[in-house]
Amino acid sequence: MPTQLKVMLGNHPHTRPLKDGTVPVPGVDCQYPESTPLPPAFARMVRDLAYDICEMPMATYLQALDAGIPVTLLPVVLVGSTHHRSLTRLPEGPELSPADLAGRRVGVRAYGQTTGLWVRGWLQEEYGVKSSDVTWVTTEDVHVAQYVNPPNVERSKAERVADLLRSHDVAAAVLGPKAIGGQGAGLVPLVADAERAGQAWIERHGTIPANHLLVVRDDVLRDSPDAVHAVYRALEQAIADTAGERDGSPAGRAVTAGWSPRLTACVAVAARYAREQGLIGKAVDVAAIERKTAFLTA
Repeated sequence: MPTQLKVMLGNHPHTRPLKDGTVPVPGVDCQYPESTPLPPAFARMVRDLAYDICEMPMATYLQALDAGIPVTLLPVVLVGSTHHRSLTRLPEGPELSPADLAGRRVGVRAYGQTTGLWVRGWLQEEYGVKSSDVTWVTTEDVHVAQYVNPPNVERSKAERVADLLRSHDVAAAVLGPKAIGGQGAGLVPLVADAERAGQAWIERHGTIPANHLLVVRDDVLRDSPDAVHAVYRALEQAIADTAGERDGSPAGRAVTAGWSPRLTACVAVAARYAREQGLIGKAVDVAAIERKTAFLTA
């Protein structure tokens, strides 16, 4: 009998071939539950281990690892991009440089949101503004229940991050890629040439920021490694088959499968940022993470 796995994936061009059966998963009966919106599924995974395999944001994975939640990273990047455009302000407001944010209030969906992780990382690297220099105003809780926000994080009653800006509760706001074209329509980035700055970040670090990766429950990896391997290979095939649907932008180039120097660098930079920002308390052994699933690409 085929192994049954509950696999939570967002709706992306490169996951569609698995969901519609165009790319089969030999020996595995995959169920693909839906979650609209997707983020609540991440919380269900790290709080209740609700799925066997699950798409997961980088920051949520690092916090889960830090908290000892039994999930293992699989080497698949499902969503990624640079995030210099993600730090926004009102167009009619005064011009504001990222360097001006020290001592100010900035909105973000959750302190553990991955876009915020990357934004705070370049904010410190390029402008000298540490995460502790800013009051972060959030509209949601972090996914990992064990995590306690630092004292410079406030919870707002506002439903959307852009509303914090429009009510003048914050000076700037961090918006994820989808939110920029949605609730953030009309907002402008604080970084004047965001694309150039993002490309400079890529060249400096030798990687592209990953937002969503993939994790598997430890017991599933232990008990059904062949099934996990089959899912990984199917996703690898689907990513290759849909290459023509992605452009040469950082978002298009970010989608990958397999361990590589670029992916290990991405995890290492994210882990360093996460520790600097108080999202995790312990250093991350990226080599150990890679060894655990090296068999997938052997």
